[in-house]
Parts: sequence; C-alpha cells; structure tokens
Amino acid sequence: MLPCDVLRELATLFLRLGITAFGGPAAHIAMMRDEVVHRHHWLTDTEFLDLLAATHLIPGPNSTELAIHLGYKRCGWPGLIAAGVCFILPACLIVMAIAWGYTRYGDTPQLEGVMYGIGPVIVTIILHAVWKLGQTAVTSALAAMIGVAAMSLSLAGVNELLILAAGALLALMVRVARRPPRPPRAGPSTAPTAAAVAVAGATSFTAVSAAALAMTSTAVPVTLTRLTLFFLKVGSVLFGSGYVLVAFLRADLTERWGWLTDQQLIDAITVGQVTPGPVFTTATFIGYLLGGWAGALLATAAIFLPGFVFVALTQPLIPTLRASPSASGLLDGIVAASLGLMAAVTWHVARSAVVDLWTVGFFVVTAAVVLRWQPQSTWLIVAGSIVGWIVHE
Repeated sequence: MLPCDVLRELATLFLRLGITAFGGPAAHIAMMRDEVVHRHHWLTDTEFLDLLAATHLIPGPNSTELAIHLGYKRCGWPGLIAAGVCFILPACLIVMAIAWGYTRYGDTPQLEGVMYGIGPVIVTIILHAVWKLGQTAVTSALAAMIGVAAMSLSLAGVNELLILAAGALLALMVRVARRPPRPPRAGPSTAPTAAAVAVAGATSFTAVSAAALAMTSTAVPVTLTRLTLFFLKVGSVLFGSGYVLVAFLRADLTERWGWLTDQQLIDAITVGQVTPGPVFTTATFIGYLLGGWAGALLATAAIFLPGFVFVALTQPLIPTLRASPSASGLLDGIVAASLGLMAAVTWHVARSAVVDLWTVGFFVVTAAVVLRWQPQSTWLIVAGSIVGWIVHE
C-alpha cells in the first residue's frame, strides 16, 4: 500500500471514530483497540498497551493522545497530525453547532433517547476490550494483583493518578528486587536517561505555558489571548478524568474570574460528555460562549496542542523504556493499573446505563452479538442509538 493510501486509511478511520466514539475515554480506547489491533492488525495488544501506558505519563486527554500515538506509530509525523485532527474535528464541529444554538435558544439538545440506547452498548464494548487486553497484560500474579487493587481503589474513590503511581512503583520495586546485581561500572554515567529527557521536555513546556498565563491571570476581562493561554495551561498540566477538568475549569472560570456562571459550566461539561469524541471539546463550547467562532477555535487548538507535543516527545522513547528492565517494570505496572481503572469505569458506566429491563436486554443482546460476530463498534453504536431513540420516545 502506498504511503498516501496508508495515510488516507488512517485519516478515514479516526474521522469515523470521531463521529461515533460516544461514551468517554474508556469507550474510545476500547473502540481504537478493536480497530487497530483486531481489524487492521496494525499493532499487537502488547504494543497497544505500551502506547496506552505512555498516555498516562503525560498530561492531557488520554484517548485523544492515544489516537495521536497510534497515528504516529502508523505513519510518522503525517499520521500524528492526521489521526489527532480527524479524531478531534468532528466533535469540535458538533459542539460549535450546539454552542451556536445554545447562545440563541438558551438550552442544550435533548439526547436522552440516544444515550439510553448507547449506554448498554458502551458497557459491552469496554468489557470486551478489558477482557482482550487483560489476556495480554495480566501474565503474572503481580499484574493481576495490581489490576484488582487498582479497580478496588478506584471504586473506593482514590485519585487515579495515585493509583497509577502506586502500580508503577510496586511493579518497579519487584522488578528491581528480582534483578541480579550488576558489576560496578568504570565511572559514573553523565548521559541523561530517556525518562529524564521526556520529563524535562514535558516540564519545560508546562512551565512556559503556565508562566505565560501567570502574567495575565489577575485580569478579569475576557480576551482571546487570555482565553487561549488559559486552555493552553489546562492542556499542559491537567492529569486525570473529566471530573478533574470540571474542578479545574470551575476554580478559574467561575470562581476566580467570573467568566461563566455555574449553569453555563454545567451545560458545557454536559455537551462535552454527550457528544462523540474527546470530552475536552468542552473547551470548544466555552470558547464559543466567551469569544464566538474565533474563541471556539482558539480554545480547542490550545487545549489539544500540548498533547501533540507530548506525544511527539515521548513516543520515540517508548522502545528505550521497554528495553530497560527497570523502566519496563514501570510500564508493566502502569498497564496493569490502567486496566483496573478501565474495569472500574465500566462498573460506573454500567450502573448509570443498565437501569431497567430494556437496557438489560440491550446489554445482553449486544454482548451476544459481540461474542458471536464481533462487528465493528461503530455499527453497534449506531444500532444502539436508533433502538434507544425509538424505545425512549
């Protein structure tokens, strides 16, 4: 296949995912795994899991950064840009259209029927991905223990970053303890490690953007420059889930500067959650409310730009990290903990999505279809949305 054909195939795939990937980061990751590992065979599950682990080492939206990683892995720099932009663009356009209507009619669209049918489908898709990835990642009692502990701690409300750090540290300690002692070197090494390079690059980028914002953080009036710098900071330093994003946005936009009301912030978060693609398109909605079309475009570019930079800096280092016994243990711990977090997310999604006999039936039928035929996740999402809309009406 010619390079241009490979790039076109990549762009088409992530454009389709950007239109149909409902359900949040865990669902996005499950759908990407289904496409790039199961259907297209671009990667093995092990390679996919390493890229997933790498997204947890850098700030920003995990599923979007995974899309960027996959594009870079497949087609280099053109793939990095194509996969990221194609995954983000559909959601950005949809959210801008909703924001346009919101400013004129003062309400968000009612999507209860669509989400009613999609919810049980999402649960099935995530469960299937966790099971398949678990077969590759959980190869030892330690990995199983880390995964179960991560799921339990997440369900108990422990911060996901602490869980990932603990899983990585435990796996690293066990790997180092099992490694036979090496003979001393002739002299100390002054070469920076791959991990140090990655951390230094990420820290420098974060420091620059945060410092730039600090110069204007006390100003109350909304300008496109301040709006852009704020979302650049968010994309540069924000680890964690959508709940962390809510707290981050409320602290500055609502409480500190008074740019948004609480209701506007809630509506922005809701739109980001119920539309397909990245949850961070909440920034698109807020950008439109505060700065019109230009504000929407600048806020979107600013919050996602750091992810492109971080992926470009860190992906070339993944083989080096995997080749190092110690760093490989760290990645194994993050992978096992990530699967535990995905399992916990599945439980939360199931509790809110499978709520009556109809949704139980949706879940059972979808699970049977997946186990028997393993169709594309896109068609399952479309079918679920249609059936849900009919039944809910």
